[in-house]
Amino acid sequence: MNQPHQDEERDDAVVGRAFVWSAGAIALVLMFGGGYLYWNANREVQVVEQQTTFVKPQIRKRPAVEIPAMPFTDITATAGINFQHDSGSAGEKLLPETMGGGCAFLDFDNDGDQDILFVNSCRWPWDPRPSNHPPTQALYRNDGNGHFTEVTHDVGLDVTFYGQGVAVGDYDGDGDVDIFYSAVGPNHLFRNDSGRFTDVTAETGVAGSSDEWSTSCGFLDYDNDGDLDLFVANYVKWNREYDIAQPFTLTGGERAYGRPQNFPGTFPYLYRNDGGKFSDVAEAAGLHITNPARREIPVAKSLGVTFVDVDQDRFLDIVVANDTVQNFLFHNRRDGTFEEVAVLHNVAFDQQGNARGAMGIDSARIRNGEHVAIAIGNFSNEMTAFYVARGDSMDFTDEAIATGIGPQSRLELKFGTLFVDVDLDGRQDVVGANGHLENEINKIQSSQQYAQRPHFFWNCGPDSPTEFTPVPESSCGRDYLNRMVGRGSAVADIDGDGDLDLLFAAVNSAPRLLRNDQQLGNHWLRVALTGATGNSSAIGAQVEVQLATERLIAHVMPTRSYLSQSELPVTFGLGPIDKIHRVTVKWPDGEIQTIEGPEVDQFLKITQNAR
Repeated sequence: MNQPHQDEERDDAVVGRAFVWSAGAIALVLMFGGGYLYWNANREVQVVEQQTTFVKPQIRKRPAVEIPAMPFTDITATAGINFQHDSGSAGEKLLPETMGGGCAFLDFDNDGDQDILFVNSCRWPWDPRPSNHPPTQALYRNDGNGHFTEVTHDVGLDVTFYGQGVAVGDYDGDGDVDIFYSAVGPNHLFRNDSGRFTDVTAETGVAGSSDEWSTSCGFLDYDNDGDLDLFVANYVKWNREYDIAQPFTLTGGERAYGRPQNFPGTFPYLYRNDGGKFSDVAEAAGLHITNPARREIPVAKSLGVTFVDVDQDRFLDIVVANDTVQNFLFHNRRDGTFEEVAVLHNVAFDQQGNARGAMGIDSARIRNGEHVAIAIGNFSNEMTAFYVARGDSMDFTDEAIATGIGPQSRLELKFGTLFVDVDLDGRQDVVGANGHLENEINKIQSSQQYAQRPHFFWNCGPDSPTEFTPVPESSCGRDYLNRMVGRGSAVADIDGDGDLDLLFAAVNSAPRLLRNDQQLGNHWLRVALTGATGNSSAIGAQVEVQLATERLIAHVMPTRSYLSQSELPVTFGLGPIDKIHRVTVKWPDGEIQTIEGPEVDQFLKITQNAR
């Protein structure tokens, strides 16, 4: 009966002895472990030194290229140019005062040389300051040797309005070029009647709305019906009251010029030529782009425009540079309408998908004519865009960084961007007029100045480590790199020596006419076309020069840069090559005309075969 109790006592004893042994073992472990930790913590640590070889970081250097001498001489005063742009600024700092003005090369009197036109703005109607001599538009006649005489009053262009840009082209097919001015408010069209101009705005229907602000513009035959139509970009919806109401300031409450983000967007005009009168067909043609989320809100804030046949289907497409919103690529559907495809084909944004402050724009066929390039000058601290597509593909890649033009162009605020073969080596260089919007920008951004140096990037060729490199003063001359508040730019051969001279327009100051004085001995060919149809200017025609192993391609396209127009003749630099196999002209109406073996270093005039 006591067995269970005895068993319990025996089990308790066993458990008790086990507990004592366990406790003792734990104590020993703690004692020895603690001692080891104490000894390890306080012992002197032996440091083992190891030596490694230090490798200096590699410093990337700009590839060494031999930049040729391509000096420019400022001949503005000696050539007889005394124009001064007037923005009408009177202290209120209104946005339009920052954006003008444009300029153009044109042969208005058909004497074979390039004359110069300047677009002027004016005093605001509410400005109380007396003005005995209001600013007008200006036209200078070329004597053929690069000297100019002002003939503004004589030809009927001494008119005053708040001008912005200009387009030139023979809209009525009578053989001389007419002039369209864009403006803040109504636009203006002047018909050229044998060297004198008549305002035909009302009868042609191209004034536009009085509350629009029009910018870059150009003539093109978008429907290939044989006459010139007219595209007019509009910037933002603007009026004085809305501008003044915006709290635009610099420092200490000082009034500053505003930003386009604060103003609504708008739509462009596309005027179809209906036999001398025009109809705005922009909406029906698919050019009214709206916000996808709110269909009633226009997207466009357009400053630059050029026309290029991207896919080589003989119908001109329209490329628009927009400020702070996506760029547009209007693909011509060949039925009178366009499809906006900039996002699809990678010309809408930068490489990170951001919209930029786009201003001037130009396009060219490069790399043996196998690629089309579109260059767009953007705002300060934004790289110049350099979109490139191969062949007839519309798929572009922004090669600004890869070609070297992007990083070197970032700092300046870029307006008048142009492709120009300055040294006549057969490769397109890139030049551009620069200048800030805010005359006191240096107060808040030490890296920025109101007046800025123009850009000049020499094309080293696609096989060079960098395709474009900035040209130093030692190669282009001090006159070229002098600072200015640049806006529009244009290119022409003003003195008949075969190389291309430059015109930079400015805001609220004098322009700059730069004569190209390169003496490299490179050969050249200049080609002037006369069309057989109503498009006597042959705008949109393609000229191809076939050499032994190279092919050069150019288009007759005066609408380039920013608010400006360049000459109608096209120039081909041939470098050391002194033999041309053939010149092929693809006229806008589809006719192909070939001239075999023309001589180099000449001004070749080609008239379309009469049908």
